[in-house]
Amino acid sequence: MVAIKFDDLSSAFDFVSSAASMEHQAYVSLDTGKIYWISNAIDTIDKEIPNDLEDPDRYLVIPHKNELDLRRSLALRFAAQQLPARYDQVEGFFQRRGAYARFKDLLEREGALELWYAFEAESVEKALKQWCAENGLEILD
Repeated sequence: MVAIKFDDLSSAFDFVSSAASMEHQAYVSLDTGKIYWISNAIDTIDKEIPNDLEDPDRYLVIPHKNELDLRRSLALRFAAQQLPARYDQVEGFFQRRGAYARFKDLLEREGALELWYAFEAESVEKALKQWCAENGLEILD
């Protein structure tokens, strides 16, 4: 079992999730725990990229937040818990583009934006730790 620092994993996850799926990627070496960052949109982040990054026996692809169910359904879970009277409105936001801007505007008006950020951070941490457990990675705090 290889060990990785949670902060390093979290940073790589944020990088991967900051763009459209597959635009940014990050890989964890199953031999060393080193994380390699690459991007299709900008010059390669890491200068020393192994030739065999696509080998699933040696590297794990760090997931995008969409793969860990941390987008629409997370916002809907939050609305159900914290703003049940606004649930239908929030659900409606996610039927068209610009949903997160409208969602965050609503949260700000309702005084729930900080609650959302805490809920989101806790959910991301839980999902990443579960992903590590499922993939045989030990987390160093």
